[in-house]
Amino acid sequence: MHASVRVPGRNVADLDLLTQSLARNVKRWRGERGFTLEALAARAGVSRGMLIQIEQARTNPSLGTVVKIGDALGVSITTLLDWEQGPAVRVVPADEAVRLWHTDAGSFSRLLAGVEAPGPLEMWEWRLMPGESSLSDPHPTGTVELVHVTSGELALTVDGVTHRVPTGASASFESDTPHTYGNEGDAPMEMIMAVSVPPVR
Repeated sequence: MHASVRVPGRNVADLDLLTQSLARNVKRWRGERGFTLEALAARAGVSRGMLIQIEQARTNPSLGTVVKIGDALGVSITTLLDWEQGPAVRVVPADEAVRLWHTDAGSFSRLLAGVEAPGPLEMWEWRLMPGESSLSDPHPTGTVELVHVTSGELALTVDGVTHRVPTGASASFESDTPHTYGNEGDAPMEMIMAVSVPPVR
């Protein structure tokens, strides 16, 4: 499940705008952090060639790659993809929430909103269809996640241990270790998730 960043309902020009925004913001934040291409590639665990393609807006990278770059830079995915400098209060219309991962069966994750506070803080909507799961690599030390299940049951596996989170229940955990969101039930699982990443030191 190697999905590229995509925005439902947007035309090619909008996707080009997203790619250009990612290029501009990665280059900007890399400069602000004082990272060379080699340093950022090493921190993010992606190739120097991939970073060059991203900064030149010549590729539409996978969600995993964008997450790794955001984590390495200490900024939210929203910041990396944001092509508008909004006011202090920013309302994100429903049709502008960015779907960053999906499967043919109907599972998906959507980035609903995000801010820098002082590190990245993101709010996500997830749906996992029966039998599907999504594995996440460890985030930077100090990253925490909050999940609230609105439908079905989440099978949350953290560092090899699975925890059942039923409808109406919530869970919090440190996500600097491998973790998987899964649906082992026979009905779709839906949840809202918040992710807080510490600022880069």
